[in-house]
Amino acid sequence: MDKYQNLSKSARMVQEALVQKGLVFDVVELASSTRTANDAAQTLGCEVAQIVKSLVFRSEKTNQPILILASGSNRVNEKTIEKIIGEKIVKANADFTRETTGFAIGGVPPIGHKQKINHILIDEDLLGFEILWAAAGTPHAVFSLHSSDLQYLTDGKICVIK
Repeated sequence: MDKYQNLSKSARMVQEALVQKGLVFDVVELASSTRTANDAAQTLGCEVAQIVKSLVFRSEKTNQPILILASGSNRVNEKTIEKIIGEKIVKANADFTRETTGFAIGGVPPIGHKQKINHILIDEDLLGFEILWAAAGTPHAVFSLHSSDLQYLTDGKICVIK
């Protein structure tokens, strides 16, 4: 992993998770922020819809984490997600997000989490692009991937999130 020694600790964790899955995507750290989908698209020179937003929710009764990988241009319809999950959900706060994923909001990647997340939902709209960009542990770190690799990478369920 010497090749990645210049990455920050969080970005290196994501890079290691990619390598463990057998994928050769490289995490890059940028000077400009990629904290929001709009920031990321502007920095990377791609469409907002190509940005994978990693949004953490939690189930209200069982307090289970739910990770929604949404296209940067889409909003999550919580009622739609509740039908899929089978219980009411609420947006996770910063503490729950960091405790569950190991990462702060604005840099949560789709993989490499501290805890196993059993409910990972992938926005079907992401599959309409060949190349996607996702956060890699910090608001300045990203990696690109083929949309066809997203389900393999995360073991997520493809669904409508709108």
